[in-house]
Amino acid sequence: MTDLIADLKTLLGEGGVIEGDDAAAMAKSRWSRLGAPRAVLRPRSTAEVSAVLRLAHAAGAPVIPWGGRTGLVDGAEASGGLALSLEWLNRIEEVDVAGGVMTVEAGCILQTVCEAAEAEGFQFPLDLGARGSATIGGTISTNAGGNRVIRYGMMRELVLGLEAVLADGTVVTSMNRLIKNNAGYDLKQLFIGTEGTLGVVTRAVLRLRSAPASQNTAFLAVDSFEALPRLLRQLERGFGGTLSAFEVLWSDYYELVTSAPATNRIVLPLGHPYYVLVEAMGGDPAGDDERFLRVLTEAMEGGDVADAAIAKTQGERDAMWALRDDVGQTARNRPVFSFDVSLRISAMDAYVRQVRETLTARWPKTTLMVFGHLGDGNLHLIAGVGEGGPAVRHAVEEAVYLPLKAIDGSISAEHGIGLQKREFLPLSRSPAELALMRTLKTALDPKGILNPGKVVEASAA
Repeated sequence: MTDLIADLKTLLGEGGVIEGDDAAAMAKSRWSRLGAPRAVLRPRSTAEVSAVLRLAHAAGAPVIPWGGRTGLVDGAEASGGLALSLEWLNRIEEVDVAGGVMTVEAGCILQTVCEAAEAEGFQFPLDLGARGSATIGGTISTNAGGNRVIRYGMMRELVLGLEAVLADGTVVTSMNRLIKNNAGYDLKQLFIGTEGTLGVVTRAVLRLRSAPASQNTAFLAVDSFEALPRLLRQLERGFGGTLSAFEVLWSDYYELVTSAPATNRIVLPLGHPYYVLVEAMGGDPAGDDERFLRVLTEAMEGGDVADAAIAKTQGERDAMWALRDDVGQTARNRPVFSFDVSLRISAMDAYVRQVRETLTARWPKTTLMVFGHLGDGNLHLIAGVGEGGPAVRHAVEEAVYLPLKAIDGSISAEHGIGLQKREFLPLSRSPAELALMRTLKTALDPKGILNPGKVVEASAA
């Protein structure tokens, strides 16, 4: 490794290789466990990424891609390996107004991309809590979701083309700019959602959408779970395709984020079992405002909405979203264990009840905060059982994950597998699927140097 580090220093120049205490400092994250990398590498171009991987491949040295280091499943854990940070590959290369696409480097921050799109009259619709630190490469590698999946889809739907570097340094440039392109295999899919285990994304072509002329937001109280899917479908029909968010907060979570030391104000009175954050984005401000109010009024008159508050200003809209995004309040119940699952809406109520009952039976003072993107089948559960440690974590994981197999749910909706969920992947993937994953891993990374141990067992690769 010493000779390899020396070669990498020659290749990357001043500041390109970080070691010792400085590397340890870069590995500190409140989001995820990053370990203690042997060194942090900071290339400046795709060519340098290629050269780094060529050297590492020859030496059989593990390389762990780093983006914004905001992952939640230890997918960037780099103990003893070479952390490959793409922070210096952060340029916006082009905004093609006529084509409605943007070309960016993988280290570009999501919020920077969104602001650049807005400056040209577009929006890049991916929206998530880590928008100020997550990178485009990271969101591609995890197939990030966020708050607007119900309308715009996952990151997979927002990437037209990309460039990636394989484990041996081969550069695969597939910078497609076309919405329709069926010329052979869609190679970009090999690198979207595969968590840097098959290649390192260095550049991407992103699909932009027209900026909305209207944005209507409301916070609703709902008194039964059965009313939630009816309300969702009513809003989808009534809003005429403009529904962009349908976020549900279970009452425990709403109470937590509106009680001290949280600074959020109560938007609707406590006491309802569910609260829904609804947003619609359209192109006709006057008409959209009228339609939004009319459809919500109809929902209230029909009995599926018990109470409602409609945002009249941007400040009120921000305050409603702050309730949904103030996940940090769950640390008051620490140690806590966070989960991100996906399942049919019709199975959610029984599933949450089962998880709560299982945890409470063993830990009577369990807290279980539930919220999420119900419109696209994604729930976040944050459990506090009063104690921590590996054995407790595993028992809580089993309570959350094992019921998903019988209802065809997924152990990961948008956070990925990383290290944390690898043991439970067979609950959501068949033996044939797992075998194919390992075949792909072996074909593209025969020495197993790329993000080893993540997603699939390194020994099986």
